[in-house]
Amino acid sequence: MTVTATRRVLLVAHTGREEAREIARSFAKSLTAHGIVVRLIASEAAEIGLDAALFDPAIETVADDGAAAVDCEVAVVIGGDGTILRAAEITHGSGTPLLGVNLGHLGFLAEADPDDVEATIEAIIARDYTTEERLTVDVTVYRGTELVARTFALNEASVEKAARERMLEMVVEIDGRPLSRWGADGVVCATPTGSTAYNFSAGGPIVWPVVEALLIVPLSAHALFGRPMVVAPSSVIAIEVMATNEGAGVLWCDGRRTVDLPPGARIEVRRGAPVPLVRLHDSPFTDRLVAKFDLSVEGWRGAGERRLRNGGKTPDSAADTDGSDA
Repeated sequence: MTVTATRRVLLVAHTGREEAREIARSFAKSLTAHGIVVRLIASEAAEIGLDAALFDPAIETVADDGAAAVDCEVAVVIGGDGTILRAAEITHGSGTPLLGVNLGHLGFLAEADPDDVEATIEAIIARDYTTEERLTVDVTVYRGTELVARTFALNEASVEKAARERMLEMVVEIDGRPLSRWGADGVVCATPTGSTAYNFSAGGPIVWPVVEALLIVPLSAHALFGRPMVVAPSSVIAIEVMATNEGAGVLWCDGRRTVDLPPGARIEVRRGAPVPLVRLHDSPFTDRLVAKFDLSVEGWRGAGERRLRNGGKTPDSAADTDGSDA
């Protein structure tokens, strides 16, 4: 007799939105009907209205203890990019791919929209999807030789001043060598995935997700050499908060996790383990930029567009058959 392994899907939702709760219930109903166990954080299950006692064993509830995503083939995330970043915390270390259903504004991390719910459910049931690995950063904080904090970021790690009225004096180091001293509001260290988030707002470059690189963007630096930089993915970026600072700083990772930085703190940022994102469509990143930012491409006459206008022929082949060269 063949024993079939139980399939499990983790479900994470923005429970503060009724639309998200409704979509979560739709996912749970459809997936469990196909023999797939749906797992939820216990507190979220109660807010969504999925009582495990009524659906057991098709619905599982677990504690948010760092092991919630273990043995799950995919994590379906219903909400905006903030919800996906929260899900990345839950799945960090498990390697579970994230599939975002966007209910937010831009939703660069999400793969599907609310109108795509049925197609997304069918893709999960049929395992008809691919994954794309996204670079992350590991972040460590030292006070002297003491390690005081360790975390990660999918989008960015930013060192910022804690007091509005004071600049933060710091020295930036790349691969063990000092680069520049800045008096600034802070500095953003971003991944290519995060290049469309805080990095973009701070004036940094947009980097295609397939590019392996780390980005450094100073925030309102009082320095001649205070420009955005792109460094190798193998580089180690270090930011030393000067001991002479009168005020403290704060480390933000993905806008969610914070660490207080006293004068003299050292923050090191290096490449971390990748996070897999589910892809349902093979759409170019260029198209995603155009759609998300509503960019004008009026007047474009690319090769593909010309072929469409010429009935599938290239401009040269069209010229050969229309008699213009006769």
